[in-house]
Formats: sequence, C-alpha cells, structure tokens
Amino acid sequence: MLIDGLAFGREGGSLQGEVPLAALTRLADLLLDSTACLTYRVEGGMGSGDRAQLLLQVDGVLTLCCQRCLEPLAYALELRSLLEFVASDSDLTQEDLEDDSRDFLPAEKELDVLALVEDEILLALPTVPRHDDCALPGAAGESTKESPFSVLAGLKGRA
Repeated sequence: MLIDGLAFGREGGSLQGEVPLAALTRLADLLLDSTACLTYRVEGGMGSGDRAQLLLQVDGVLTLCCQRCLEPLAYALELRSLLEFVASDSDLTQEDLEDDSRDFLPAEKELDVLALVEDEILLALPTVPRHDDCALPGAAGESTKESPFSVLAGLKGRA
C-alpha cells in the first residue's frame, strides 16, 4: 500500500486497517505465533516549520519468546509514533535532533505504509523479551534440593 507522504500529511489524510502478522516477513523470526492481526492507523497533518507529518498508531498482541525461561510471552503492542518529513538531513536543526517527541523521514513520493508499520514495530520491540517473574529453565527442580550448607549448619548447632 503506497501513499504520497507529503500530500497525505498536507491534506490531513487518514488510513486505517488490519495487517496480518504473517505479512510482516522481517518480524517473522521474532514471533512464536504469526496467526494474529494488528490494527494500524495513520493520520496526516502539518508539524513544526510547515512540515508534513504522520501519526502512526499500531495496536495488538505479539507472541514473543521469553529469553529467560524460553516460554511464550504475550507482548502488548501500543505503538504511537510521530513522523515528520524532511527534504534532507541539512534541514534539521540541532533542536530538532534533540527532540525525542518525533522522528524524521525523508520526503518521498511513494511511501509503503506496511513497511513503515513493520519498521516501527521492529524499533519498538524489547531487545531481550522476558517475563517480569520467571525462572531459568531447570531452576524449578534445583530449588527442591537440600543445600549442602544446611548440613553444616546442623553440625554447628550440636557442637
């Protein structure tokens, strides 16, 4: 799905829909299940310095692999990105570069919306996905073993 990003932003265009995870091929290796769909919405507008911009929203649940216990991890994706078009890097001021509230895209006549959605998802994923509270594989069996130091503690009490 291609749009003219500059015209879309200037005209305040709006686009929304669903994308199956199976269609996002660069994301496939990171997912345990690619049968779900994500919803996306792209809103055009004008930003600072009369630059066309896009507000991208992507919502859904990704099934990743926990890097600690190797079990499935349901990762709730609530992505919000403000993307502003620039003709070249020289158009950016130091103030623009330090502003973390938006990112910049080169102005293009043809912008692939699904590729943009996939790019933003890849950037938003955690580097090392893991549950908040899980143990290493095999750690459950080790916790039931008696510590060799507990025997020493028992001996100390007798002396």
